Amino acid sequence: MTATAIKKQVDSYLPLLSDKQQILVLEMIKTFLNVDKDAKRITRKQYNKEVNEAVDRIEKGTSVSHKEAIKELSKW
Repeated sequence: MTATAIKKQVDSYLPLLSDKQQILVLEMIKTFLNVDKDAKRITRKQYNKEVNEAVDRIEKGTSVSHKEAIKELSKW
């Protein structure tokens, strides 16, 4: 999809949103623009290593359930 086609679609959909929804879309766009430019992507090798380590933790039973994680995060 070309940039022109994308702009045309955004221009046609934006007026259909409520004011609150338009504000949310604007904030989301601003967030995309403020991405940390110094952040470096990890390599595929590093990604696979981290995935394998996570799988190992799950298989060993040393992982935290989703329910437990939510409970811990709610304390922050």
